[in-house]
Amino acid sequence: MTELGRYQDPLTIQRVLHSTRTIAIVGLSGNELRASYFVGYYLKRHGYRVIPVNPREKEILGETSYPSLLDVPVPVDLVNVFRAPDALPAIAEETVAIRAAALWCQFGVINEEGARIAGDGGVTVIMDRCLKVEHARYVGRMHWLGFNTQRITSVRAGLQ
Repeated sequence: MTELGRYQDPLTIQRVLHSTRTIAIVGLSGNELRASYFVGYYLKRHGYRVIPVNPREKEILGETSYPSLLDVPVPVDLVNVFRAPDALPAIAEETVAIRAAALWCQFGVINEEGARIAGDGGVTVIMDRCLKVEHARYVGRMHWLGFNTQRITSVRAGLQ
């Protein structure tokens, strides 16, 4: 069992969210029904530059898709991973090679070797957390219906 707490520190998560502008999403799918597509779409809508990394796609979300992180022609702040855990060590090596500041592994993407490779390379690692959920939690857009109601209350109208 991996000790995940060290990869889920709230202050680290907030720092990464607030310092990130460009996100490469490894495993981003062009299928609108996939979680990776929804997360990428959400991040684009919230002002992040999203770069798809998927060798099977030419374009996703109106952006050119690249076969690997090493092919991305611009600096990347954050690498977000939607791949199987056993792919993480190679992705971590590429993350270090492109000098990204952080490696974010989505729910279930847990691989201690990949985390070690990234950490040893000076990359901040967040593991087993959803980037969209954490963004919503810390930027104030967490709600049931998927939009910001601008209202935080536990009181129901008419029940006072």
